[in-house]
Amino acid sequence: MLYMGDEMINIAICDDEPSMVEEISMRLVGYMKEKCLTSYSVKSFASGRALLEEGGDFDLLFLDIQMEQPDGMEIARILRRQKNSCLLIFVTVLKECVFDAFEVQAYDYLLKPLREDRFCQVMDRAVKTLEQRKKSSLFIQKGNACEIVFLSQIVYCEVQGRKVYIHKNDGNIVDYYEKLESLEKRLPGRFFRCHRSYLVNLAYIRGCGGGQILLEGNGEIPVSRLRERELRQALLHYMKKKEC
Repeated sequence: MLYMGDEMINIAICDDEPSMVEEISMRLVGYMKEKCLTSYSVKSFASGRALLEEGGDFDLLFLDIQMEQPDGMEIARILRRQKNSCLLIFVTVLKECVFDAFEVQAYDYLLKPLREDRFCQVMDRAVKTLEQRKKSSLFIQKGNACEIVFLSQIVYCEVQGRKVYIHKNDGNIVDYYEKLESLEKRLPGRFFRCHRSYLVNLAYIRGCGGGQILLEGNGEIPVSRLRERELRQALLHYMKKKEC
């Protein structure tokens, strides 16, 4: 059974053949209806340039390889340079082109003319991958680029002005525009709002006291004195869940 909850699946089709765009669109409608998936959107583009101008945070992209320049392969390279991590499915008439797909981390490919069984097989895999990805990662939009941050990498998040700063366990920091309240709603229960300006991953807490949280690696962040008791309860609950 496939399940995406209320998560929207954003799909793009980029092909300079109107008949192929229509066919993929129809197959998607049929597939989604059969699998009872209602939260999805489909946008189509007649050229790679139009796709790039749109930007967009697509989850899944059907991309024709053989188009006028920039062709599908070049479009894929540009998207990856922009840190776009969409699931990329190449659509082509030449199986030989598929070997170039490794360079741009293509998820899969479909040969023209499309086969119904192959299309459904690829979609089954893609939906399951998106479900796992949305549960274990955070999608960040930065202008026309996007980035995926795995939740397990996040030590804490802080807000300064209109920007959120995500501190990762490798020492790197990802900054972008979002309200901390909005981010809090997108994160699971193991992220605790310890202060009006901070969210902390309970997995990285090594101690608490005197208005400070001691983090793994000896870093510290503030905790509101009114929230210290709630933090200890959240830590106990988190540890009990880990033991189960």
